[in-house]
Amino acid sequence: MSEMGTFKKLDDTTFTILKAANISEGLLHTLSRDDIRDLFPGPEHFLRRRSIWQMIHPEEQASNSGHPQSLSDGSSASPSNEPPQTNLQGATSLKGATPKKRATPKKVLQLPRPEYVIYTDTELEQVRKHYFEMKNIGREGGCTLSKELRCRLVRNTMTNMVSILRATVEAEDVRYPSKEEITAMAKRLVEYYPMLQDKPGGSKHSWVTLFRQLYKRLQNIRSPQRTQGPTPERGRRRKRRRIDFGTSSEQGDGTSTEEYDADSSASTVILDASPARSSTPEKATAKLQNLSDRIDENRSTDQDSQQAQARHYRTLQEVYKRPKPNKDAVAQLLDLEFEARRAFIDSDTLKDQDRPAKIIEAYPCFRDLNHVLGELCRIVSKDNTAYIKEVKERWDTFQSQAVFYGIMKKVMKPPMTFNTEERAINMLKSLPAMFPSAVAPPKKLGRESEALLHVLMPSEDPNTYLQRRPLSCPVLIVDKENCMVAIGTTPVATFPKNHLHEGALYLMAYYYALHMTYPKCIATLLSVLQTEVLQDEIHERDTTSSYRKAMAEWKKFIGE
Repeated sequence: MSEMGTFKKLDDTTFTILKAANISEGLLHTLSRDDIRDLFPGPEHFLRRRSIWQMIHPEEQASNSGHPQSLSDGSSASPSNEPPQTNLQGATSLKGATPKKRATPKKVLQLPRPEYVIYTDTELEQVRKHYFEMKNIGREGGCTLSKELRCRLVRNTMTNMVSILRATVEAEDVRYPSKEEITAMAKRLVEYYPMLQDKPGGSKHSWVTLFRQLYKRLQNIRSPQRTQGPTPERGRRRKRRRIDFGTSSEQGDGTSTEEYDADSSASTVILDASPARSSTPEKATAKLQNLSDRIDENRSTDQDSQQAQARHYRTLQEVYKRPKPNKDAVAQLLDLEFEARRAFIDSDTLKDQDRPAKIIEAYPCFRDLNHVLGELCRIVSKDNTAYIKEVKERWDTFQSQAVFYGIMKKVMKPPMTFNTEERAINMLKSLPAMFPSAVAPPKKLGRESEALLHVLMPSEDPNTYLQRRPLSCPVLIVDKENCMVAIGTTPVATFPKNHLHEGALYLMAYYYALHMTYPKCIATLLSVLQTEVLQDEIHERDTTSSYRKAMAEWKKFIGE
């Protein structure tokens, strides 16, 4: 049936609302009772909801007189007394599997592409039968599905969905169900097994918990084809590498890194196509041929280009094995290998809590602040070679204006008696109060400024402080002699105190280079720095009310 043929059966009001919600024929048949009720709320739309449900579920139009139920609730009579027909996977076919006098949701989930089947077995059917028996006497609340049966249902449902999808879809890149398909399956399972519904008040929909369990099971199925798996909480401690940046004229094989030829084919790397796990971008690059449309739809899938990216990364690793790597050679290789590197960092192969340690392990050059700033330039303004210089100039202008702004708001001390380092510390401590966020910092953290900067006490150990710190975001640690950038519990880079006035730029560079999320307690401040100093546009969905209010006050103060 064509889309127009389906919609011709609807009245003008229904047609208009469905069109406004971008509901096509394929999506129309996946709507649940809750979805239809959200689109057409109120008692005046009862008949309209009923007619829509009958249209998309014609097999459920016949209702049983012994158990009258509204078709708008998605129930139908099943006059058949035949036993359920079960395939080898335990999936039940469309024929009725419940007693004659009980309404049964259909067991086939029809979507635009595959036709999924609801999983069931003897024990699940027994629990379902017991639920309806208890419902007849008003005690269905005491009937629940055991943890073992729930796990079995989730596990076998996802296994069947993957098997059916791979058997019916010929495209090699479509190997796992989408979120929309998992959502539809969760809705249908809750209809067939009502004891799976979430408790009232827990969430807006009754199928949210089941959806999360199905999606988590999908991630477990996909994990063998992803890179190194996640570990809990960001910033897991790792052994530090002492790297002395200098000038190296030759690699171990005698070739000159200063004369590295990016187009040379003398050392072409044969990509490893095995599905084994890997935490290095070299093997992640080898998989870009099949994953290119999911990572970046605009990326070229040319195999020669992928081999070149892998060769650049391998050469970068060889350069960094030298005692004093050539900074210019490293920067050139980072330019050439940028595409594959961002695919490795930005894709879902790394989880947030595992991201910093894995990236720095794969790219130890990011322990150098110059290379991190260079990565910021590649991400925001790749073709502007003077971008970092312009950012530093904008940052100086921003600080000079922020001094008066902070004094006006009474959140900053006048800096007349401060030296250079003390002014920088005073500025960093005052910035979160100038551009406040709606979310308070964790109690163990104390002030919002601790998410940016911490000044060590004379007897305080930095490692002990990092272990107690509740946040895993980049932070500046200041002691008597020098400064340090730490992420989680891992010290990453050190720099002299006379550069502390640029510390905020170093933090922003690490947020960009490692693709990290802003902490909520300083998200407004970092968003202001992103737009005002880095001049990188912020997405509309990230413009919170706190950010809009802070920007309005700031623009008014500077006269823009």
